[in-house]
Amino acid sequence: MAGRNGRTVRDLRRGNRTAVLQRLYFDGPLSRFELGPVTGLSSGSVSNVVADLVADGLVEEAGSVDSDGGRPRTLLRVSPHSGQMIGVDVGETRVRVELFDLALTELARTERPLTQQAYDVDVIVGHIRDGIAEVLEAEGASPERLLGVGVGVPGIVEHTTDLGAVVHGQTIGWDAVPLERLLRSTSRLPDTVRYFIDNGAKTLGQAEMWFGGGRGARNAVVVLFGSGVGACLVTPEVEHGRAVEWGHLTVRVRGRRCRCGAPGCLEAYAGAESLLARWREEGGRPPEGADEETALTAMLAAAYPTEDRDPDPVALAVLEETAEYLGAGLSDLINLFQPERILIGGWAGLQLGTRFLPAVRRHASTYALRYPADKVSIDLGRLGPDAVTVGAAILPLADFFARGGRRAERATEDRHPAWRAALEERTPR
Repeated sequence: MAGRNGRTVRDLRRGNRTAVLQRLYFDGPLSRFELGPVTGLSSGSVSNVVADLVADGLVEEAGSVDSDGGRPRTLLRVSPHSGQMIGVDVGETRVRVELFDLALTELARTERPLTQQAYDVDVIVGHIRDGIAEVLEAEGASPERLLGVGVGVPGIVEHTTDLGAVVHGQTIGWDAVPLERLLRSTSRLPDTVRYFIDNGAKTLGQAEMWFGGGRGARNAVVVLFGSGVGACLVTPEVEHGRAVEWGHLTVRVRGRRCRCGAPGCLEAYAGAESLLARWREEGGRPPEGADEETALTAMLAAAYPTEDRDPDPVALAVLEETAEYLGAGLSDLINLFQPERILIGGWAGLQLGTRFLPAVRRHASTYALRYPADKVSIDLGRLGPDAVTVGAAILPLADFFARGGRRAERATEDRHPAWRAALEERTPR
């Protein structure tokens, strides 16, 4: 039966379960007494919901605290063993697959390196499929316990009714790839396990907003800096985050040709792939056969002197120029969106940031308008190189919360509209 606002009793119960689960997850452990004010539910509703969640194995006791003159109050928390999620990062140097428990503690991982031109769709789908099987086997985990599989990918992700998630990855040669349908068609998972696919910069942003340097911010930009560059924008109007193709902002008219085919993109100057290419063009010598991460490490080492070696002036000049391009690119984000915080993540961003973050901040301040530049902080992300997989695993977790802790009956079941609201509950109150 639906009420005047169109909500049924079932909707109300689901909403109450969602509210309790989210507050216990972000703020717990909490007592039943404390749950009332933070959820807005009556003491009777809290008791009923908690009883249901305990019976379902989703909530467990976590000790007790003394009360004012009364009996000790039992503390409750979300049981970390009540479900598992898989996060997948389809990066530009490797495919990383990680298995997490409900508390996002890593249980198992595997990685499959990608060589140049390795973005054959069938290869990527095979890496994801085999990686999922490998982490489940390593942990001895049952696929039936999975809440879902989250996948972060490069490119624009379109969510369609008939094909599911479709990826438009121009820089990797993907033109309207129906990735979700392909994963389903080769899946070894039960029909109840769903795939959640989104842009990698967005999943990075989601992780930092929930658990990292973005906690508590209402306006933030999280930058993913790897082989290429991208960003996730979070504002009060876009609280669940929106991926923006920041790497394809034009920074020089008729400039270097970008991987996307256009001239003068930021990515053509600031992405790790182009940074290393510029070093080679100026006479730099990365280690023979090294992958991008190893080559960038070598370039950073070459730029600084040691007791037995002078610095490589070419490497240092290219790195300093890259810091200026990054700062100028960040200034555009500052002027356009006036964020409180900018966080730099991704394997290349974390490597470069340890030495060049002060220079990036200085250039961003120089190129940006003074008022918004004075209001923003620019820092490194706090979750390290695994942040994309953590953010990807958050996608099925948010869906699980939105359903009130109940699993979808089938993988093709439409997401409940509240799943995005669950993503917005990203910080403790």
